[in-house]
Formats: sequence, structure tokens, C-alpha cells
Amino acid sequence: MKVLNYLAIVLLVVVVFYLLIVGESLLLPLVIAVALWYLINTLAAALGRLSVGKFSIPGPICLLLSIFTFLGLIWGLVNFLSASFGGVMEMAPVYQDNLIRRLESLSLPFVDVGAIQGENFGQTLIDWIDLPSYATSLAGSAAGILASSSLILIYLGFLFFEQRQFNNKISALVSNEAREKEVRGIFERIRDDIQKYISIKMFTSSLTGLLSCGLLLLMGVDFAGVWGLLIFLLNFIPTVGSIIATMFPAMIALAQSDGYYLFFMVLGGIGAFQVVIGNVIEPRLMGSSFNLSPIVILLNLALWGTIWGIPGAFLCVPFLIIFTIIMSHFPKTRPIAIILSSDGDLRVPLEAFSFAGTGGKAPLLGSGAAAEGKPDGDAGGK
Repeated sequence: MKVLNYLAIVLLVVVVFYLLIVGESLLLPLVIAVALWYLINTLAAALGRLSVGKFSIPGPICLLLSIFTFLGLIWGLVNFLSASFGGVMEMAPVYQDNLIRRLESLSLPFVDVGAIQGENFGQTLIDWIDLPSYATSLAGSAAGILASSSLILIYLGFLFFEQRQFNNKISALVSNEAREKEVRGIFERIRDDIQKYISIKMFTSSLTGLLSCGLLLLMGVDFAGVWGLLIFLLNFIPTVGSIIATMFPAMIALAQSDGYYLFFMVLGGIGAFQVVIGNVIEPRLMGSSFNLSPIVILLNLALWGTIWGIPGAFLCVPFLIIFTIIMSHFPKTRPIAIILSSDGDLRVPLEAFSFAGTGGKAPLLGSGAAAEGKPDGDAGGK
């Protein structure tokens, strides 16, 4: 029986990933719409908490202000990229030619990694670096999202239309009041953790992008605003994004200058920003809230990058956070959450959630006896 269960689970996983790949054109716009819906509601809730004396902004007006804010940001971003993209694509072949001339002369004094293939070190690097193809790939991803904008807006409209019924659906789905509170506790923790992750990443990525843009402007690097925006976006991709965000502007600096001074200044400056913000400031702000294994994050990045490309790389960490939180609340799936964690220490109590009958006395998440690992009142009185 256990073998059949395991085979059923494996088959289910294969079918799910197959549907994710095949249904990318429908599912990816839905996920983007859900992300925008969540961000708009988060901003609307923040606006609703603002008050001057006894006056506070009504909920519907907060929602409208939030929607128009995001529409304005997206409009400004599209216009900025549209105005800059032509110049970047025009200069990309020039940068590529300069890089080829610079890198062809490079060689290692002791080890030549290209010797295995009969090439020098510079030629090996040239095979790895293809600026026009990278720019085309980024443009293709952005164009694909814009092409799906009508479908995203349709999904977004239905999400706003349905959101008032979510609470009623949860109440109808879970008939027991105590279990309903536990289910709501799971949703609240997912919401809080995702909100904290996005808020911190927005702050650290914005800080890194602004400082990098200022450095590039000071150094006279072409299209400093574009690279600053790219650095801001790439910092949402774990580990790999920070490396690319450091190397890419440095290679542009190498391509547009005659010596190596500008290259090392840009590489050292942006690298220092990434190290300080990514390894000092961000971990202090994050704390131990997520407790995700670094190797699991990298594998998750590779998985979602393979399934959905660049958009999947941006979405991989929120997906992993949601999956880990859900797995940690059920005894049978808790070992999966422990494997995904960094040190095996989960914030959720061992028996925090179960669909087994509780007689209406199920403890709330993170509170009371369950949060402390103690027995409830009935057990303690025996």
C-alpha cells in the first residue's frame, strides 16, 4: 500500500509540473495577476492605517489610490524602458566587439581553462558572454509579459470581484469554528511572511539599485539608469541575481573604456554594495523568519527558472515560502518542511494543525499551550 501511495505521489508531481510547463501561457499571467492583486491590497491596507486625528481614508478610496499608484509605476517603467531600449540595443554590438578585442588578449599566467578546448582564456569568456543575446532575452521576457497584459488585467479584475467572498468560502469550507481559526492562521502567516519578504527585498534592492546607479553616474558609465533598474530587479533573484547584477555593469564598463580602471572601480564598488547590503543589512532585517536552506533556494531557483524562465526566477522564493509554511502545519508533511529549512527549527508547533476532530478545542497557531509545546487544559488537569 505504501508503495502505491509513493507511486501516486510521484505521478501527481510529474503531472503538476507537466501542466505548469504546458499551461505557462495561462498560468503565468494568473500568478502575475495574483502577485499584483496582493501588492495592491497590501498598499491599500497601509494607506488605510494612515490617519490625521480622527480622519482616515475610506477603504474603497485606499484601494483606488493603490490601483492608480501601481498603474502609474508600471506606465513610468514601460516608458523609461521604451525610451532607453533602443539606445541599449544599438550599443550592444559595439560593446560586444570591444569586449571581444579586450578579452582575446587575456590569458592566465599559470592555468589556461580554455586549453582543454584549444582556446585561450579570453576566447572562453567570449563564448560565455554574449551581450546582444542577453539583451534580446530580457526584451523577449518583458515583451511576453506585456503581450499577456490583457489576460493579466482580466484575472486581476476577477480577483478584486471575488475577494469579498473569500472569507465566506473559508467558513463554508471549514465547518468547525476552531479549525476555521487555524486555517485563517495559516493564511495570515503566509500573508505576513510574504509581506515581510517583499518589503525587505524592496528596500534592500532599491538601496542597492540607487547606490549602484549613483556610482555608475559618477564613473560616467553609459545608461546608468538602465543598469541601476536592472540591478534592482536582479536582486530579487536569489544569489545568482546578485552575481549577474555585479558582473554585468562591470563588463559594460570594461567594454566602453580603454583601460581597466573603470572596470575595477565599478566591479569593486557594486560588489561592495552587494556584500554589505546582501550579507549584513538584509540578514539583520530578515532575522530567522524564513529559515530556508540556501541549497534548497538554489535548487528551487533552477527548477522554476527551467519551468517559467526569468519570471519563474523572480517568483521562486515566494513559492518556496508558501510551500514550506503549508508543509509545516501538517504532521505527515512536516518532514518536508524540516528538509527545506536551514536548521530544522520550525516556528510552527509540532501538532499545530490537524483535520482530525478536536471537539472545538483546537489551539490557535502561535498562542497558548500549543505555541509552548505544552498540553492543553484538559490534558494538564489529568
